[in-house]
Amino acid sequence: MMPKINVYLPDDLAEAVKDSGVPVSAICQRALEQAVRRVNAIRAATLSDLGEEDLAARLPNFTERTRTALRLAVGQAREQGAPEVGTEHLLGGLLAEGTNLGVRALQVLEIQPEQLTRELARVAVPGDSGAEAGRRFSGPAANALELTATEAIGMQHNYIGCEHLLIALALEPDGAAGVALRAAGADARVLRRTVSAAVAGYAHLRAQTAAPEASGGADRRAMLSAAIRKEMEPLVRRIELLESSAEEKS
Repeated sequence: MMPKINVYLPDDLAEAVKDSGVPVSAICQRALEQAVRRVNAIRAATLSDLGEEDLAARLPNFTERTRTALRLAVGQAREQGAPEVGTEHLLGGLLAEGTNLGVRALQVLEIQPEQLTRELARVAVPGDSGAEAGRRFSGPAANALELTATEAIGMQHNYIGCEHLLIALALEPDGAAGVALRAAGADARVLRRTVSAAVAGYAHLRAQTAAPEASGGADRRAMLSAAIRKEMEPLVRRIELLESSAEEKS
């Protein structure tokens, strides 16, 4: 007899699955087999000398900033003597890169990178430095990298950026990064909404702003932040109305 694993679905999707009559068990088995193979491949990969060419070949759809964040994550793990690169190092690398959309999204949510960096330092478990430090991804980190690609696909983006990695880290249930993000108020749902608004705001800014490229970086960041907040306002109001309505009915 085969073991049973429960799969929870949103109500609308569950109804659609029932109406369609698709073979749920077979589809789930194939999807899980593929996911397990990818995660195991990521986890088993030896992280020896991660140059730009190596990362570009292994992760062709990852942006340059995301690959930089991964290199920084590996560096942090090795500095700490950690035997594996964990989710805390992935988030640390993302924060250390500093110029990516993930960091901007956190700032829009009024979560400062320094706040998360201090929390990650608090939960870090020091290890013995040596040649074996930071040579493999941990299970949660491998899961997070798998989820990163899934998030990009789900948002219909043809690239994989730090913003997708940030959402994936918040979504991954077991890693220290997810614990820190959720405690700060940045769960996956909030981050998805913020990133979507940020992308829309950036597109709006590029279309509407005639400022020359030579204008100051601080001014451009301030304009981008204002555009993101403007795009987010109707989304936030809508969510607040839905939540208020749900509370009244309960």
